[in-house]
Amino acid sequence: MANRTVKEAKNVHGTNPQYLIEKIIRSRIYDSKYWKEQCFALTAELLVDKAMELRFVGGVYGGNIKPTQFLCLTLKMLQIQPEKDIVVEFIKNEEFKYVRALGAFYLRLTGAALDCYKYLEPLYIDNRKLRRQNRAGQFEIVYMDEYIDELLRNDRVCDIILPRIQKRSILEENNEIEPKVSVLDEDLDDELPSDDEKADDREAARTKENNTAPVRRPRKARSKSRSPSRERERERDRRPGQASGNSNRSRDYYDELEEYDRQRNRARNRDPQFEEHDRRQNRDRERQDRDRMRDRYGERDRRNRDRDRERDWDRERERERGNRHDHRERDRERERERERE
Repeated sequence: MANRTVKEAKNVHGTNPQYLIEKIIRSRIYDSKYWKEQCFALTAELLVDKAMELRFVGGVYGGNIKPTQFLCLTLKMLQIQPEKDIVVEFIKNEEFKYVRALGAFYLRLTGAALDCYKYLEPLYIDNRKLRRQNRAGQFEIVYMDEYIDELLRNDRVCDIILPRIQKRSILEENNEIEPKVSVLDEDLDDELPSDDEKADDREAARTKENNTAPVRRPRKARSKSRSPSRERERERDRRPGQASGNSNRSRDYYDELEEYDRQRNRARNRDPQFEEHDRRQNRDRERQDRDRMRDRYGERDRRNRDRDRERDWDRERERERGNRHDHRERDRERERERERE
């Protein structure tokens, strides 16, 4: 009886108002302690006092799906179905922000598209912070305007699937609602320059470009007389023995290395001893690789053997224990038979 919808309630979106919340969440709310103790026999007048005690919004949390107080009061409003004037007063309440959040959520669940846009869009100017409890039971900060935007745009808020409403553009095309006017339009109009200011800015930019244009300077004629420093450098380059010593030394060193490698390769190709030496090195490498592979597979075989042995030992122990148990049972049965005789 306590969980039934009032008789005077009307169907919302063609169904019982309480059915707007899923059955699993609804049953969890009915079983919660807050619903049984604080929401029993609540009226629309007493519901205001409970809404003023709210300290956060949210849906369900925890692994066993515990409902928040915000969700319990939402279901209570769906059960008693308060009048539209009371819901509007909830939304217009500026002193208690969670009362406003509760009224906005209830109106989004039960109201028509026109009412949702009419009463919820003015709340975009409310920038107060709200505490919201997520599914993990942790609290996060969300602003009132973000919360209202989620109600008008998202399909699920506070773990409740919201009824679909018509888009604002469709209502504007049908002349059912006036076009949206942003609060920031006046500020943007003040900041945007007028046509006269744009023309003055263009003229100022042109004059600035003309003034800052690069001026070509006449080239200086090359003097036929050369500087003594350049003459000295050219003389040094012409001298064959006085070039940079480090570069020549490095070139000679690399040339000698290349020549040594060439001679060594030639000698190897000609002398069979070098060929035999290379073969031996290749054989040794192959042997080492084989030994490594044998060690790896041998270690694996040893481990498998040890495991098999341990399993066999365990089986033998279990058999011995079973045999001992059977012998004990037999002895006990014999003693019982003797006592009976």
